[in-house]
Amino acid sequence: NPYRDYREMLQRDDIDAVIIATPPHWHCLIAVDACRAGKDIYVQKPMTLHVAEGLALKRAVRKHKIISQVGTQIHATQNYRRVVEFVQSGKLGPVSVVRTFNVMNQGPNGIGNAPDTPAPKGLDWDLWVGPAPMRPFNPLIVASAYQNCSFMTFSGGWTPGMAPHIIDLPFWALGLDYPTAASCFGGRYVIQDVGDAPDTQEVLWQFPKFTMTWFMSLVNSFAFDFGRGKPARRLGVYFHGVNGTLYANYGMHQVVPEGDRMKDTTPPEPSIPPSPGHEREWLDCIKSRRQPSCNVDYHSKIDVAIALANLSMRLGRTIHFDPKTERIVGDAEAARLAVPEYRSP
Repeated sequence: NPYRDYREMLQRDDIDAVIIATPPHWHCLIAVDACRAGKDIYVQKPMTLHVAEGLALKRAVRKHKIISQVGTQIHATQNYRRVVEFVQSGKLGPVSVVRTFNVMNQGPNGIGNAPDTPAPKGLDWDLWVGPAPMRPFNPLIVASAYQNCSFMTFSGGWTPGMAPHIIDLPFWALGLDYPTAASCFGGRYVIQDVGDAPDTQEVLWQFPKFTMTWFMSLVNSFAFDFGRGKPARRLGVYFHGVNGTLYANYGMHQVVPEGDRMKDTTPPEPSIPPSPGHEREWLDCIKSRRQPSCNVDYHSKIDVAIALANLSMRLGRTIHFDPKTERIVGDAEAARLAVPEYRSP
């Protein structure tokens, strides 16, 4: 039977685990409540939208010994495993820069300009908005996840929507912790629709030994070609090492040596076992009580990095972060805004 309020469902003793696939602004609150109720969780990405949310959910999972998996399903692919193995083999040499991107073209009309209307019968709009600031109903907000990404309050924009799939690869391959700084610039330069999310975003993350960038465009789908005879690609990752560069997207990867610095481009023997399936792995781990590979503890680093970037764009300045204390450094306003003000649902 469907529930109007998820909190009623979490009270049931005969439910061991839950899948959270609500609009993103609800993900953290439902997931934390599920942890407190002792339910194992599978939560769709973006796992969280704010710095404090990513840290709070990680701590809740640890405290309540919850088996967790985040629905960044590309993590389960064979291609990503082979990229991780190649990067970790050391053949690229020291990696100084990682570049990541996702580009498409929705401009200039975006998702359109449907007017606000009364909520349809059967939809409790107050509860749907939940912890977010109240605003009038608009049919495009609830039309699909695609349209929802145009509304910052409910999705955080396209960077939280797409970046987890792509920056998952460098976070995994390089064993990354939280970034020490994030700087982001962007805006709504071309698209004129009912939404308010940026159509262009550039992010620079600082890590102890290298930098990583993210470029997102909704108004131009060109991506620089890589190698020879290949079409431009809409998304991907470049690992720039002293011996060569590895490019990867969802389904393939390619290595280009720096002259004769990399004489052997043979991939290492596969060492990461194939995934039984992203959801299947979570179900198996519920029985074994081992954490899946894309668990909340791991994924919190990705979500906090993205939240720091969005916060930097909002404030127009670099945000510094201490991975050891898990705190924003030297910026009281940023630290305050990193904690969302929930409306009582």
